[in-house]
Amino acid sequence: MKAAVRDRYGPPEVVELREIDRPVAADNEALVRVRAASVNPADWYSMTGRPYVARGMGGILKPKSDRLGIDFAGTVEAVGRDVTHVRPGDEVFGGRSGALAEYVCVRDAVVPKPVNLTFDEAAAVPVAAITALQGLRDKGRLQPGQKVLINGASGGVGPFTVQIAKALGAEVTGVCSTRNVDLVRSLGADHVIDYNYEDCTRSDQRYDLMLDIAGSRSWSECKRVLTPRATLVIVGAPKGNALIGPLGRIVKLRLGSLRSSRRVVFFIAKLIRPDLEILRELIEAGKVRSVIDRRYELSETADAFRYLGEGHAQGKIVVTM
Repeated sequence: MKAAVRDRYGPPEVVELREIDRPVAADNEALVRVRAASVNPADWYSMTGRPYVARGMGGILKPKSDRLGIDFAGTVEAVGRDVTHVRPGDEVFGGRSGALAEYVCVRDAVVPKPVNLTFDEAAAVPVAAITALQGLRDKGRLQPGQKVLINGASGGVGPFTVQIAKALGAEVTGVCSTRNVDLVRSLGADHVIDYNYEDCTRSDQRYDLMLDIAGSRSWSECKRVLTPRATLVIVGAPKGNALIGPLGRIVKLRLGSLRSSRRVVFFIAKLIRPDLEILRELIEAGKVRSVIDRRYELSETADAFRYLGEGHAQGKIVVTM
């Protein structure tokens, strides 16, 4: 089978298309023929090996695995004897390392694809939408009627955050650039702030929850618009230096909030089947949809990463097989 691989850390130029052995499903795995995948910031860090502090599990000097990608959508080809939640022939979506390939074996994080999404649209969902769901529901403890500020409402995670926050009953304010204002409004945001003309941290409005996806605000700026018992959930951060990357900014925010009544939370999303099922229900109910900026073929994976690295995507970047 064909797969996008890299043998060393580096820029998108290290990624190449290669013929490798097709995997065989273990007793607790399903073999999925991948129809589409998508790329995420986590894939960028895996490719570049930066920051260095993040190499602990993936390989210090070179990657332990040459495979890339997590998000996928496709068709189940075979299942192990212990797998009961999907069957051969099922159209599915989920997450598993090595998804930028024609086939992938996955254990738990795979569920039936929403019937109202194409494979491309479904492949755009897993990591970004679960990040939004867990950031709002679990880390932000969002309650119906609360006011939410989403800094970075376009891009990969932002559109899902706007829609899921609305589905959970929040009053949503999204922050984005001029070219994305109409998109964010179309996703259901009650208010949209164009950061080219207005500073969201100097508003008279106060928010119960803020998700900082853009990673562009200091603690002193954030706290100005947070209620005394509010929560700031850090979803994204600038790439930072080669050693610790975005961790420097995260530590600054946590330290700045130590004597405050407000909470600052950073987390890494967990791809779990129950949350994929919740997302499928929201999508099939028409409450959440995918936003795709660009599509690339598997042979163009390096170009997909190159565009991801520019940081200006209006939605998700999908790779088709």
